[in-house]
Amino acid sequence: MSQSPQDGPRSPTERSAPGTPLLVAIIVLLCIAAIVYLARRDNGGGESDEPDLPNTQVGPVSCTAPPPAASQPPQTYNAAPDPALAEAAVWTATLETNCGDITLELFGDKAPQTVASFLFLAREDFWAGSPCHRLTTAGIFVLQCGDPTGSGTGGPGYGFGVENAPANGRFPVGTLAMARTQDPNSNGSQFFIVYKNTTLPTEGGGYSIFGRVTDGMEIVDAIAKEGVRGGAPDGQPAQPISIVDVSVQEQ
Repeated sequence: MSQSPQDGPRSPTERSAPGTPLLVAIIVLLCIAAIVYLARRDNGGGESDEPDLPNTQVGPVSCTAPPPAASQPPQTYNAAPDPALAEAAVWTATLETNCGDITLELFGDKAPQTVASFLFLAREDFWAGSPCHRLTTAGIFVLQCGDPTGSGTGGPGYGFGVENAPANGRFPVGTLAMARTQDPNSNGSQFFIVYKNTTLPTEGGGYSIFGRVTDGMEIVDAIAKEGVRGGAPDGQPAQPISIVDVSVQEQ
């Protein structure tokens, strides 16, 4: 936010000529009004010509205000896309966020159904304006995104099963994986990024690994360092981060 000039006009100190009290009073009132107006501009009183755009510095990362939440419920779809959309290929995806770009490598050769869904939803702008609604800082260490409603219960209307889950339940730093309920076939649009080595349960087949972060991990680390809103170990990130856009291309 730009700074307004600090020195505004001052009220006159010259002694007025006798016989003009009404004119003097009017001039004084006008000067006082001008000073109050400029003081409000200097102190952010809402009269500035420029909008107040928050710009938060989080370590090496600069975050702008997150985009406004969607005013309408997200689009839903009848069925998951054909895995053939992504199989036998590796893809590059860019998550444009209000805190910078995070680049992902997507394993279409190892998790074709999951990557096909990701490609489809990205091209549908399903995630535009969606917040990363969950950060965990104890036991497991992930930043979870992908729900346009921000509630943690939203999805694309379809579900699919687990793919490429590690048998030992270990998820190294930078892993990109799918979030789900206890139902193994509840994979949809929500995904998470691991920012510290994490072990997850393997019941129900585990959790699908479908990619990894190749650039921008410092953004996730910065969000994690700020912790959870209210100081809890699990909840909304204290520093809001939202997906502005997602682009994908085949490597």
